[in-house]
Amino acid sequence: MQFDFATIAGLIIGLTVVTLAILTGSDIAIFFNIPGFLIVFGGTFAATLIKFPLSGIFISIPIGIRAAFTVQKEKPRDYIRQAIQLVKRARKNGIQTIEKNNLKNPFFKKGVQLCADGRDLDYIRKILTQEMAMAIQREEIGGKIFRAIGDSAPAFGMFGTIVGLIQMLANMQDPSTIGPAMAVALLTTLYGVLIANLIALPIADKLESKSAEDKALRSLIIECVFQIQQMQNPTAMLEILEPHLPEKQRQIGSGGSYTAGRDAKKRG
Repeated sequence: MQFDFATIAGLIIGLTVVTLAILTGSDIAIFFNIPGFLIVFGGTFAATLIKFPLSGIFISIPIGIRAAFTVQKEKPRDYIRQAIQLVKRARKNGIQTIEKNNLKNPFFKKGVQLCADGRDLDYIRKILTQEMAMAIQREEIGGKIFRAIGDSAPAFGMFGTIVGLIQMLANMQDPSTIGPAMAVALLTTLYGVLIANLIALPIADKLESKSAEDKALRSLIIECVFQIQQMQNPTAMLEILEPHLPEKQRQIGSGGSYTAGRDAKKRG
């Protein structure tokens, strides 16, 4: 895994632009208000607790954050290359020899271990599809939680503004206090809009995209494991697995293990 620099850069740029916009027009200290902060963050957190189970929040939020801020270092074509290398070894030395491998993806490694243990295809399919479903479900719940935060934060920002306006209107004996009180009342709306549109909703969208990518990648890995378990011919294996790649990435592998099947087919 490696950091997703797009997510990090987006947050840094967004926060920088907001901070510079504030600094060019006024003192940044006036944008800090503890009661408004507590209304927005506390209310949003409470609403999230009501919508989702406590266990789901504390499990799915870390998973969601990790998925949003990291990307898979290995690409789909790397898994095809690794699968072809393993099936060649299995055909040459026996399926048990693939137990020792350098696979870094734990899902792929587990599937290969099941093959090395001699498990049948139906058992492997059941185990891997269940694990994929649970992993995707946790990521999807993480996305739903961040979207719920994005929906609740502006609402509680508006609630804080209404509270501030009520307090202001109840104390209008001194007109000089109206301006500062109005500014404080509007700060909660600012907090809610920033939390929703700069953090929560973009992360929710990123998680939905990552969840779809992860599902496609795990489906490819499962198919790789099936081919290894059946000790498929490398040429046929390449033809079966390549459709899982985007069209531009097909037939571009470099190195012997990935292209050996295709090269052999051309020579034949």
